[in-house]
Amino acid sequence: MGRQGNSSTRGGAPASGSTAVRRPSAAVYRRRRLFVGGALLLVIALVTGFAVAGAFSGRSEQASSTDSAAGATASAGPAAGESPSPSATEPAATPTPSASPTCNPNLVTVSASTDKAAYGPEQNPMLTLKVTNGGTMPCEVNIGTSQMEFLVTSGADRIFSSRDCQAKSEDLLKVIAPGASETANFPWSRNRSVEGCQPVEAKPGGGGAYYIFTAKLGSKASPKAVFQLL
Repeated sequence: MGRQGNSSTRGGAPASGSTAVRRPSAAVYRRRRLFVGGALLLVIALVTGFAVAGAFSGRSEQASSTDSAAGATASAGPAAGESPSPSATEPAATPTPSASPTCNPNLVTVSASTDKAAYGPEQNPMLTLKVTNGGTMPCEVNIGTSQMEFLVTSGADRIFSSRDCQAKSEDLLKVIAPGASETANFPWSRNRSVEGCQPVEAKPGGGGAYYIFTAKLGSKASPKAVFQLL
């Protein structure tokens, strides 16, 4: 009885109460290693793929922003063949106004003349005052009777002045162009005058005497004009 139990235990299946664990075969180990290795490669590939995708995405954004900045810089400048326009923060420079030239009063001259060099006993001299603008700019000049004087002298003898018996004294402003002249004529009656227009009985002598006519305008006096009374 006891020998049969022992032989059945050795050569047959283990009893239900046995704790022995059956080891997997070598083929099973190989399959497990291949599965684990494949899963690990898949994870590495996924991680690498995300990293590469992220790197390309970042580079694309950087290139896009760089291109945008370059485009903004290019559009800020003028196109070929166009003149740059002033920016809003830098207004175009305003030309500095130059001082306009003005009339030089020193170039306004006065001259005196008579219509004849000599006058017979019944002839009255015509005295002419002439104002000339010798400058290059127009000049406004007062040629009124308030400024004029027709003066006749003979040596130290003051013979006649148009101001002695002048009824009215008026201003007359005139713009005289460069090189132009204004004239005023005064017919002299061969009489004497004194300041205040007092009556004078004596008359200038004839007989070939010489007289000097001086024209005055304000503070300007002409050169002497000589004439003769016969």
